[in-house]
Amino acid sequence: MEVKINKEIRQYTESIFFGLSLRQFICSILACATAVIIYFVAKQFLDVGIVSWLCMAGAIPFVLLGFVKYNGMTAENFFKAWIKSEILTPKKLVFKPTNYYYETYKEMQKNRKFDNKKSRRKKRKEKLKKLIKFKKNKKK
Repeated sequence: MEVKINKEIRQYTESIFFGLSLRQFICSILACATAVIIYFVAKQFLDVGIVSWLCMAGAIPFVLLGFVKYNGMTAENFFKAWIKSEILTPKKLVFKPTNYYYETYKEMQKNRKFDNKKSRRKKRKEKLKKLIKFKKNKKK
């Protein structure tokens, strides 16, 4: 006797009927019931070949709901995530990066220019003062 053990404990599902989980079993019953109802309703109007395709088409949604998992999500979780991503959130995402180094650099350059202007003004004022003093001294 061999017992199958999942590597990941969260992937474990308990088998209830015929090796199926309760979810899979209920969805299988719904798929069979839908196929039988479609068969008895449609056989009066259509050919048997077409009716068999209609039965399969009617059962497929229930089979998908019960057996298929997408990225570890059941069908309900997938539809919730899809509605949230496609309908509730905006389609156009705008990414505006902020380069803090560049912003700091621009600020430093701005301060440097401002400081240079100040120092130039000071130098000019000092030169003017010296010139004025020189002229006053010359007149005396």
